[in-house]
Amino acid sequence: MAEPRAKRPKISRGEDDYLPGNIVEIEIHNFMTFNNLKCKPGSRLNLVIGPNGSGKSSLVCAIALGLGGEPQLLGRASTVGAYVKRGEESGYIKISLRGDTKVEKITIMRKIDTRNKSEWLFNGKVVPKREIIEVIQRFNIQVNNLTQFLPQDRVCEFAKLTPVQLLEETEKAVGDPQLPVQHHALVEKSDELKKFELTVHKNRESLDQLKALNAEQERDVERVRQREELLAKVESMKKKLPWLKYDMKKAEYVAAKEQENDAKKKLDEAAKTVNELRQPIEKQKQEKAAQDAKYKKVRGLLDGNSKKRLQLMENESRLSVQVRGKFNEMEELRRQEQSHQEKISRAKEDLAAAELELANLPPYDPPRDELERLRAQILELEAAAGEKRSLKTEKEKLVVHNKGKLGQCIERLREMENTNNKRLHALRNSGAEKIFEAYRWVQEHRHEFKKDVYGPVLVEVNVSNRVHADFLEGHVPYYIWKAFITQHPEDRDILFRNLRSFDVVVINHVGDHEHHKESFRVSEEMRALGIYSRLDQVFDAPYAVKEVLTGQFGLEYSYIGSKETDAKADEIQRLGIMDFWTPENHYRWSKSRYGSHVSGSMEAVDHSHLLLCNVDVSEIERLRLKKKELEETLTVLDGSLKSLHCELKFLEDEAAQLQREREDIINTVQHEKRKRREFENRVNQRKLKLKTMEREEDLDAVIAKLVDAAANLNIQRFQSAMEIKNLLIEAVAFRRSVAEKNMASIELETKIKEMEVSVKQQEKLALQASLHLENCKKEADDLRQQLLFAKRHAESVAMITPEVEQAFLKMPGTIEELEAAILDTISQANSILFLNHNILEEYERRQKKIEALARKHESDEVELTSRMDEINTLKESWLPKLRNLVAQINETFSRNFQEMAVAGEVSLDEHDMDFDKYGILVKVKFRQTGQLQVLSAHHQSGGERSVSTILYLVSLQDLTNCPFRVVDEINQGMDPINERKMFQQLVRAASQLNTPQCFLLTPKLLSDLEYSEACSILTIMNGPWIDQPSKVWSSGESWGNVMGLLGETH
Repeated sequence: MAEPRAKRPKISRGEDDYLPGNIVEIEIHNFMTFNNLKCKPGSRLNLVIGPNGSGKSSLVCAIALGLGGEPQLLGRASTVGAYVKRGEESGYIKISLRGDTKVEKITIMRKIDTRNKSEWLFNGKVVPKREIIEVIQRFNIQVNNLTQFLPQDRVCEFAKLTPVQLLEETEKAVGDPQLPVQHHALVEKSDELKKFELTVHKNRESLDQLKALNAEQERDVERVRQREELLAKVESMKKKLPWLKYDMKKAEYVAAKEQENDAKKKLDEAAKTVNELRQPIEKQKQEKAAQDAKYKKVRGLLDGNSKKRLQLMENESRLSVQVRGKFNEMEELRRQEQSHQEKISRAKEDLAAAELELANLPPYDPPRDELERLRAQILELEAAAGEKRSLKTEKEKLVVHNKGKLGQCIERLREMENTNNKRLHALRNSGAEKIFEAYRWVQEHRHEFKKDVYGPVLVEVNVSNRVHADFLEGHVPYYIWKAFITQHPEDRDILFRNLRSFDVVVINHVGDHEHHKESFRVSEEMRALGIYSRLDQVFDAPYAVKEVLTGQFGLEYSYIGSKETDAKADEIQRLGIMDFWTPENHYRWSKSRYGSHVSGSMEAVDHSHLLLCNVDVSEIERLRLKKKELEETLTVLDGSLKSLHCELKFLEDEAAQLQREREDIINTVQHEKRKRREFENRVNQRKLKLKTMEREEDLDAVIAKLVDAAANLNIQRFQSAMEIKNLLIEAVAFRRSVAEKNMASIELETKIKEMEVSVKQQEKLALQASLHLENCKKEADDLRQQLLFAKRHAESVAMITPEVEQAFLKMPGTIEELEAAILDTISQANSILFLNHNILEEYERRQKKIEALARKHESDEVELTSRMDEINTLKESWLPKLRNLVAQINETFSRNFQEMAVAGEVSLDEHDMDFDKYGILVKVKFRQTGQLQVLSAHHQSGGERSVSTILYLVSLQDLTNCPFRVVDEINQGMDPINERKMFQQLVRAASQLNTPQCFLLTPKLLSDLEYSEACSILTIMNGPWIDQPSKVWSSGESWGNVMGLLGETH
């Protein structure tokens, strides 16, 4: 349950006669019919007087919207932007409230604009709407409660309130704030109690049925249980069978384990013998290793000696070769001396021939001018090609850019040509921000509806003529275009629940499809005045949509004329036409309720923004022209790119040809330079060779040097021969030592081999023992696994417990005997026959269900009693206070009716525990001979209902803790006698202490009414023909003169 609201404190008047929360000043700007308005209402009864259309209801709308109300509660437009005065962009409402003290002033301002945006200011500071609501709730201002705030367009709603709704509104408006909270809690708890009682009753019935079924099956269940006992005995014996098999496997395992232990002992003895034989072998091996080490050491010395001798022999051989080489050189020098002079002569001749060739080589001058010309041409061609490439890149970028723009243009054109999508966009742009979501939801859930659902209405209506679209959109309010229309109450409820958050209207049409209206015919008189059609004839829509538009907005009474009708507008009225349209203007006439005079109005026709948004010819034509221009531009750019490509290829080919020519010239220049360098190198080489030959020493000096070198080499050969002799003597000693140590090692190796043969024989015996041990282990392991498996199987069948062990002792002790006993017991069980094999399972399952249901039934009974006690406790707190409140209202209501020479009473319509049916019955009678009748449209006239309504509101005065009440034109339709009596009641109620501030709006008052000091009269001076009178009445002196004349008269 929600936390209870705090009690509203009793308020009292201050020295300025105002109550906290009273309206002390209202200021509006560019709001509905007003440019500017500022008024200061009185603290008690304020009579707001003015002719119809002067703006009284504008004041009511300003109070509602300025104090946090939504446009929907006024019954007019559904958006706040519609309340901005026509022709203006924005406006504001400023309301000043009296605070808790005379000094404290609370100013609330709401700025609105045609874009449906609101800005809230509290005492001049911008604040969120949440803070404004908190201030309003602080003074218990409820603009959405019809008992506090009754605008003109919702008077009929108050009369239509059911007794239940009237009770809810009264609880919210007067009395203890806990009453509506407690009432709502009682409604919820009583609904839950009814559902819970139904559940308890159903559980009781189920419990009784289950018990009856089990009682019928008890005898069959007993026979089943006997069979189950025999089968259970069989199962017990079957449980012992795996344990007997386990015992057998255990005996086999124990025998295998003993055999394994014997094999292990034999293996240990063989291993011990092998170890005893191996110890002497190890000693011999160590001794042989020491002998081998000495052998290797001497062998190493012998190898080192051999290497030294080999090196010395190689050195001696090398020196011998060098000696022979020296002698050969001396012989060669003697032979070459004869041809040396001839070689020098030939070298001089070769040098002279090479110098002659170099001198005869013609000079080569490279063509620098030609190379420079080719280079300039190549650079020029490359610059031109670079420009072409840049231009080509720019053109390609333009192509990509224009292709993107063309795609966007095509997509935009496709979107604009989609009628439904465009109309939904128009609705969203005009303020219906969630219309796409609402439309998609309806499309996705169409299969759930009983009948066809239409909407939004704008999507369903088709108007072919632009002028007619202007007329239709101007005639039908904006909120209807975003409405959805159903044809079944359940469909309406579904849409209302799911589309509430999308800010759309749901209308249910219950018309008869078989009813057809008469076709429209233009009379000769109409045709003469230019009338050629009617507003319900100029558009197409589904039947239900057209019926709603026609029935709710009187399209069949609105006619369409031509420009000729503008000139003859004054003659139209004699045909009984009160509403018609021309291409330029909209004419309307209305007859006064209080007389026979007729007033008319004329408004300029506004262009349609919604209906014809799909035929925005200029935009579509502009897009199509843009598409064509882009396609032509792309064609031109493609041609230009191809031309640039050809030109670029030509320039690149020409530059490549010139580059090849330049390279050929450069290659020729390099060839000539290389040829001259070759001739110069040849001359230099021959000069160098000649100089070398001339610098050679003479023959005798060279031979002397060679003889000395040969003598030195022979000395080195002699030294090497002596070293070889010493090494040979040392090598003989090393060879003797190697032979001795090798023989000792061979003897040790023979002994080791003989001992190893004995060890291998013993190892073979040990290996056989090891294999035998492995076989024994494997056999024991296999038996152990079988034993474990048998044990797991036996344990899975039955665990050995003291009880099980005692049961096993009573059974046969061998496998054969146990199996025979099992077969006998199974035969006994099979001899017991019955039809339903699942009867015991069903019986036990049903018995468990019975126990569970019984426990739940007991707890439900306790819970039911607890809920009843809780409801009775809450009812004992709520009902006496409600009865007392209704009694107080009845006392005042009856007294007020008696003073008007009629009778009335207010009673509480009680319905025991059906708290959602509790209501307030208002019974009245206006004739002495009649009986009290419940207030409704069937028993009372409109004036009688108005009298009853205002007297009921007056009866709430003393009980209401709200700061003010607003009633708009409630006295209309009353006869003069009832109106006079009603007015006296209002004046008397306003004169009482601590009654709330009251606003009564009316176009007129009866003459010779009795007023008191509690009455304040606010006269609406608004309209084009009262400019001069308003100036007179705006003067304080003129007002004083009028009051003086009134004093003299009375």
